[in-house]
Amino acid sequence: MAQREDMLALIRAAYAARGDGDVEGLVTAFHTEGVFTLMGDKSALALTGSMEGHPTLRAAFGQFIADFGFESREILTELVDGDRVAVHSRVVVRYNPSGKTVSTEMLDLFRIQDGKIVELIEFADTAQIKAMIA
Repeated sequence: MAQREDMLALIRAAYAARGDGDVEGLVTAFHTEGVFTLMGDKSALALTGSMEGHPTLRAAFGQFIADFGFESREILTELVDGDRVAVHSRVVVRYNPSGKTVSTEMLDLFRIQDGKIVELIEFADTAQIKAMIA
């Protein structure tokens, strides 16, 4: 049970850092060779794809945070199985350049190793993201 709670605490801390615009806090939740993938068709939305390692994550998360503010997050479901965690959330996202705000749902699939995130695969409504930035 403690391992489950430790993994959820790590994820919640990463979410809090993201919500606070804390790039370093978010990056330190990841293993040094951790991978973040925003799923989607790269030809439709350039933001999609994988980023690996602290330097790359720092740059990518810095840009995401500069462009998209997470005004709120409501965790709807958390499922833990071994070293994997699935989190379904409802978030209110603001596109900072235009100020446009939308509510959407996301699914995050995590793999945890040695108390750090080694993999995060995020499923978001990329069509909605594309419409926000258009």
